[in-house]
This record gives sequence, C-alpha cells and structure tokens, in this order.
Amino acid sequence: MNTLLIRRRALAPLLAAALLAACASAPTPPATPLPPIVFVHGNGDTAALWTPTVWRWESNGWPRERLHAVHFPYPLARDDNTVPQDGRSSTEDQRRYLSAEVDKVLAATGAAQVVLIGNSRGGNAIRDYIANGASPVGSGAAKVSHAILGGTPNHGVQALPDVNPNNEFNGAGPFLMGLNAPKGLNGNEVTPGVRWMTIRSDNNDKFAQPDGVWIGRKGKPTNVTFDGPALKGADNLMLPGRDHREVAYHPEAFAAAYRFVTGRAPATTNTLHITPEARVVLNGQVGGYTAAGATNLPLAGAQVAVYAVDPATGARQGAALVDKTVGTDGRWGPISTDAKTPLEFVVQAPGFAVTHFYRSAFLRSSDIVNLRPERLAAADKDSGAGSDAVVSFTRPRAYFGNPRDSVLIDDEAAPGIPVGVAGVAASKVKRAAGRPVVGEFRSGVIVERIVGQTWPARDNHLTVLELQE
Repeated sequence: MNTLLIRRRALAPLLAAALLAACASAPTPPATPLPPIVFVHGNGDTAALWTPTVWRWESNGWPRERLHAVHFPYPLARDDNTVPQDGRSSTEDQRRYLSAEVDKVLAATGAAQVVLIGNSRGGNAIRDYIANGASPVGSGAAKVSHAILGGTPNHGVQALPDVNPNNEFNGAGPFLMGLNAPKGLNGNEVTPGVRWMTIRSDNNDKFAQPDGVWIGRKGKPTNVTFDGPALKGADNLMLPGRDHREVAYHPEAFAAAYRFVTGRAPATTNTLHITPEARVVLNGQVGGYTAAGATNLPLAGAQVAVYAVDPATGARQGAALVDKTVGTDGRWGPISTDAKTPLEFVVQAPGFAVTHFYRSAFLRSSDIVNLRPERLAAADKDSGAGSDAVVSFTRPRAYFGNPRDSVLIDDEAAPGIPVGVAGVAASKVKRAAGRPVVGEFRSGVIVERIVGQTWPARDNHLTVLELQE
C-alpha cells in the first residue's frame, strides 16, 4: 500500500514510519539480468489491476522496464467459446494476443524467457499459450521459465457436460479437458518444461465452490471443489481466507510469487512490500463498454480532468493537473504528483455518467492507471432531496467479505455485502449532493480511507471511491 493506506489514529506511528521511507531507494538489482515478468489480468478486467503488484516487484529490485501488464482489448469471454460474439474474445483470441505480447517483451528486453503471472481467466490464456503457442500445433513453453496462476478456475467454475459444454469455464468442456489431459509418466496436468505454481483460497473463492450460487445456479452442484484451481504437477499453495482476486493481487500473493521466482523472501520490510517514490508520474488509458460489456478499447473523445484533493474533505486543491480530450490511443496523461496527495479523476463521455473517481495517493509511478466511465440507472437520477447523489465504494482488486472485512461509508456498515464467501466488489449508497463522503476499509494489514465529494445524480454525475488495494 502507500500513504493511501491511511491507518486509523491508533496506528499513526506505523504510518509515520512508512512516510519516512518515502525517499528510500529500491534494493540494487543483482548483476545478472532479472527475468521480465508479464502480468495477465482476468475476465472483464484491465491491466490496471496489477498496479500495486508492479510496485511491489519494483520495490524489490525489478527494473520497471522488465514489468509488463497485458491489456486485452476484449477481456470478456464468449458465452460459447466456439461461437463468435460481438465484443467478446475466444480462448484462441486470448492466446494469440498473449503470444504477441510475450514476443514484444522478449524483443524489448533481449531476454530468452519471461515469467507469466495471471489471475482467473488470465491463467487460462497462460496455460493455453504455454501448451499451444501462437498456433494450435505450437508451444510457448520454451519462452517461459515460471508460470504462476492465482485463482484460475483450472477445473472450471462448474464441470457439467450438459450445461453449456463449450463455455471456456466448464471443467467438463473441451477447452479445460484438453489443458488438463494427463502429461508424462506421472499424469501431470501442467505442460512440462516450465515451473508451475497455483495459488488458491481455502474456501473463500467465489468461483471454486461446490454450490452454484455465484454462477446463477443456487442450490445446484457445480462438480467443482474448493481446490479446483490446483493442478497436478504444480506447486500448489493455499492462502487461507483470501478471495478469488486476492490470491493474485494481495501482498501475500506477491510474497509467495516472489519466493517462487527468486528462492528468497522479499527485501522490503513493510507488510505491503511497497517503497514510495518522491516523484510520481501517472498515465493510462480510457476504455469503455459495448452492448456485450466492458472492453479495453480506447474511448477516443472522452474528456479527462485530474485534480489534487484535500485528504480530509475531498475538495479540489488548485487547478487541474491535466484537462484534455483523449485521442485515438485513449491516453489521458501524463501528470506529475507525489506519494502523499490523493486525486480525483473526472471522466466524461457521451452515453456515460460524469464519473468522479476518488483515489488515495499513488505510492509510485504507473502508466496503467486505466479508467472506465460508468453509467447511472434512471432510478438513481430521480432521487429526492437529501439523497440526490449516488456513491459507489469499490474494491477492483478483491472482494468485500463479511465479517472478514470492515467496510464503512460515513462510519456506517456499507450495504449490500452478504455474509460468507467474499464475492461483492462494490457497495452503493445515496447521499445529499455537495458534501464530503468517506469510505473506510480494513482487512488485516490493509487499511485505507478515501474521502470524496458528492455530485448531483440529476445532472448525470456519479461519485466512485476506488480502493487501491
């Protein structure tokens, strides 16, 4: 985390200690070039989810130019992998795109092999690429030294041959059965020649459940167990209590991956493994949606403004750091800031709400601060006085768990978070417009507080308090 992870008053001494590290330099890299790492996001997600993970590798000596996060243009899977679907991608689309990205990284770095780290669907692309390369008769194994899969549904989110058998996530379908076919004398499920690790939850992964409640089949068996992400032939690690995304993006997942690649523990001494930078440069892309759902295609013509804000009130501090109409590449920056100042990102585009994203201070530089404006429901625009603003408190890199986590909006329990398996990443409330709103989150070592301002929904504005961790 960063200064963005603001400890409560009882933890103020720890925060002070973290701030003293702001000018500390990252560990000196060893003389032998470190392998480039390619991060692969999951279904419907963006490269931006890897931001804190990239910071952790940087803080432990990895050069920034050897850390690359893939940004799939169509991140959502088809309903039926064999049938073209507008705005969706097939397993072959994902495999070919990843293959091209690996080749770009190898060419840019001069390395012979990469490390691949994926979350959820990203692990499907990794396994398919290593097994089949850029074509059904190829193989990417020679270009990969290590493969780490966090929360990948390697045996499906369900394994039912009579329920949408051609879905990519059906463990009884041809795609996953092909990847899991026994290999070698030991009947391993992993492609040989690569070191494999899977990271899974004990029982808190919404997509590794024996009951189909999280896939719209409540009360019906999935034929998948809690250890569905594990693979025969891999080093299989379980992180108790972690959810579907945390097994890839949590500090514990980073520490496990770092040890797997290097053979030693991370050098950073703080629990979040991130060393702040004195000067922070940020950039990213604006993406959008099609009728089929989210895409990572550039949203040309979107208007983006970024402001420094007061951490106590969310009020803007001075003029915009950038205020521009993005071009065909969708890039909205760059801006220069520091590791102590929270920010407001305002995104406007036809067909979307004017979306005000409030973010805690960014500890380090990043060029994958990707943004997607959101839409307001018609009912939200018609709220009465005293509840004429809509606020969404979101955790993109994980889910809210009840009672595992403390999730508060204005010192009250955030609504809409069920008890049990962590599976909800956003909580929505209505507030009066023109006032501060506070989102607070606590889960183990992760503590973050974000303050934003509310904006009138009747004018098509939406406030999003977005957690960094």
